[in-house]
Formats: sequence, C-alpha cells, structure tokens
Amino acid sequence: MAYDKKYRENVLRYIDEGHTLEEAKKVFQVGTTAIKRWRKLRKETGSLQDRPRGKWHKKIDPVKLAAYYEENPDSYLNEAAEAFGCSITAIFKAKARLGITRKKN
Repeated sequence: MAYDKKYRENVLRYIDEGHTLEEAKKVFQVGTTAIKRWRKLRKETGSLQDRPRGKWHKKIDPVKLAAYYEENPDSYLNEAAEAFGCSITAIFKAKARLGITRKKN
C-alpha cells in the first residue's frame, strides 16, 4: 500500500531539517529505499504525487490480437501463440482481458 502524500512530505521535511536517513527510518518506520525513491521523485518532478501507472503489454498488442481473431476466429490458442511468439497462457489471459471468448455453436 502506498503512503499518503502528506506522510511523505513529513518524512522528507524531517530529513531536510538535518536528520539522517537512519533516524527518519526509525522515527517514521519507513524503509530507506522508499525514502530515497521519494527524494528522487521530488527532485525530478518537484512533487511527491504518485506517477500514473500505465497499462502495458510485453509481447501481445491487444489491437493486433483482436484483429488476429477477427481474421481467424476458429484458431486454437497454440496457433495464436505461435503467431505472436509467446506462450499459450499469455494468449489465454490476453483474450480474457479483451473479452474474446471461444466460438460456441
């Protein structure tokens, strides 16, 4: 779970007052890695606002997968996996994300 923005500001303010990372770690019970990450975020963006999380897909482009199943509605998972160069499980999960179901007669 992410820490509140106000909490992060308090931790960094404490460090800015001259306290060390170890002192801040003990007082606020936060790992030093998190504190370093917050300092870097503040330095780069000027704020402690969380960066937006983007949706990304490593190997399977959702648009290409939808187009593939438009052209080949009866293809098996292993055929699609070969076409996209990934595992059958990856195709199965990508189809589930897109709401593509198997043909039922």
